[in-house]
Amino acid sequence: MTTVPTFLNYIDGEWCTSRSGATFENVNPADTRDVVGLFQASGEQDARAAVHAAAVAFADWKRRSTSARAKILLGAAAYLERHAERFAEELTREEGKQVLLAKDEFLRAAQTLRYYAIEAQSYGAQTFPNDDADMTVYTVREPLGVVTIISPWNFPVSIPARKIAPALICGNTVVFKPASDAPLSGLRLTEAFVEAGIPKGVLNFVTGSASAVGPVLTGAREVKAISFTGSTAAGEQIHRTASFSTRTQMELGGKNPLIVLEAQDIDRAVDLTIKGGFSLSGQACTGTSRVLVAREIRPAFVERLVAKANALKVGNGLMPDTDIGPLATAGQLRTVLDYIEIGKREATWVCGGQQLTHDVYAHGYFVTPAIFVDVPRDARIAREEIFGPVIAVIDVDGYDDAIAVANDSDYGLAASLVTQDARLMHRFANDIEAGTVKINRTTTGNLVNAPFGGLKQSSTATFRESGRDGLEFYLQTKTVYRGV
Repeated sequence: MTTVPTFLNYIDGEWCTSRSGATFENVNPADTRDVVGLFQASGEQDARAAVHAAAVAFADWKRRSTSARAKILLGAAAYLERHAERFAEELTREEGKQVLLAKDEFLRAAQTLRYYAIEAQSYGAQTFPNDDADMTVYTVREPLGVVTIISPWNFPVSIPARKIAPALICGNTVVFKPASDAPLSGLRLTEAFVEAGIPKGVLNFVTGSASAVGPVLTGAREVKAISFTGSTAAGEQIHRTASFSTRTQMELGGKNPLIVLEAQDIDRAVDLTIKGGFSLSGQACTGTSRVLVAREIRPAFVERLVAKANALKVGNGLMPDTDIGPLATAGQLRTVLDYIEIGKREATWVCGGQQLTHDVYAHGYFVTPAIFVDVPRDARIAREEIFGPVIAVIDVDGYDDAIAVANDSDYGLAASLVTQDARLMHRFANDIEAGTVKINRTTTGNLVNAPFGGLKQSSTATFRESGRDGLEFYLQTKTVYRGV
């Protein structure tokens, strides 16, 4: 009989159990008989201990040089790189994505840490000319204090890495709560910092339900900023309940369109749709969920799209021939299946959408990729975030109509246009209401050194993540007037 490992919180420099001693299971979505581990079902006392430890540690960490902090980030990056293959298998077991994508995620997290270790050292303040020869005026950039990081299950190491790295390099201390459906990858990220020698209290790791630990992590007086990625509903709740003086950064949902208007672009558009809509089982906030196709080329586009979708292999992400892994949770499976039934009532269902329950699929959350056509523009599957392998194909009459449909959404995270027309490329970049604009690329993916974020209900839009802009959220400015 295999022993199920128990994993701990990390608070004030110590690996520790929750005050209650209660735990919860983390199971493999490809085979729920496989328990990845037991994690601490933390409560209010654990959360308060983590916040207090971060508050105490702040004064010393703030005084450390940027190069000293960078050394910690570089050490953590090296640790992730050394163990990327082992950690990737764990990520696949707890979240479901293909193991090669899981390895890429750990390597991307390491790349993020390395980027901020270097970038922050050239991120200076300003001096200002004035008419008083005996006065110097300059700015000082300072950390905020205790920062809460709350991350989702779909990218359980790369998303927290792009939040934690800039927070720490700027001199803040962190309390990190991973999603309960994929906590082990977040623990490995924390472990990397511990192995790199991060001082006690500077980074704290707490697992548990949002209802149990969330009110403290978002409402404690010591918490100066909250960075959250997740659903729009959850983000709105955090934003409403946080103190007016608490800085918030919310990266939320999306309903991302890909536009194809020209016959010569069909094959490329099909490939981009498959990659953007079905990779990661559609569980990406930037995933392609609406495809806006010129009416006259729609039959040819759909024929090729369906053929490629039906050829995708659904299976365990640990298997090398798998194209689409399971959905990450039982709740997500139910949501996706419900939307597929809604889609059948609203539009024309052309393929996929079946839950797989036979043989190797019997104990997992598997569903085949679904495609709908003749989708009304006000249909729920055209307007609501599904977060699964479901694509709505919507007919449009040319570029202006496509832009109108694309922008008729509560969300504005990512959008893509497939075209060889340089004039349309420039128009699209100006016309589309999205924070991430792609041309002849998938809606998914972003560089670690470029800003990332959305418009409308996709982001709070006050501070971008990633790149140099990602440092701004974690810094405040003082203006100093110094006389002789």
